[in-house]
Amino acid sequence: MRTDKENMRLYNISEVITFSKTNEGFGELSNMSSSFPLFINDIIIPSSEALYQAMRYSLFPKAQNEIISQASPMTAKMISKKYNHYSRQDWDLIKLKVMRWVMEIKLSQHWNKLAPILEETGNKAIVELSYKDQFWGAKNIGNNQLEGTNALGRLWMDLREKHILTNNKIECVPPLTIAGFRLYDHDIGTVCNEDHFLNNEEDKLYALSV
Repeated sequence: MRTDKENMRLYNISEVITFSKTNEGFGELSNMSSSFPLFINDIIIPSSEALYQAMRYSLFPKAQNEIISQASPMTAKMISKKYNHYSRQDWDLIKLKVMRWVMEIKLSQHWNKLAPILEETGNKAIVELSYKDQFWGAKNIGNNQLEGTNALGRLWMDLREKHILTNNKIECVPPLTIAGFRLYDHDIGTVCNEDHFLNNEEDKLYALSV
């Protein structure tokens, strides 16, 4: 198993795409952006951050409800902290899988907005610029360098390679095969984008007409 130190990366600021504040360049890639609500199990989730935090407490609907009820992604994150003692015991082992699942849903349901943004990054490394979090992002260590695991940025790069550069639009995202992966005490089904549902309805109407 790799240590956190072994997973660290060094980036030259002038050679990468960075994102940090949601109202600045590439801020749409941040989990703190409130412009990308998600639709899961007939429930509207205000942000990708709210969904990620809620899944930390997948066996505690009350905690999930309070997190998801927050309009602000940052508030959702802060509310999550008070429930830390209810956190899944396997959270550190599954959190990357959960984050990727969340990001796949975000990209799928907001493809027309996010695909062009990811395409604009070209083949450059994508880095979440952080002042202190060196796991999800990377921080400035001077000499024009950023250091961190940059897990969020690397997940975006992987999605870019598999879906944007190949023009392979994500229609549906299956649930993770994780025990107790539930939302409001219900199993999570396959999550599809709006176009998928519209196309299916059109196919049904066509089938009825012939």
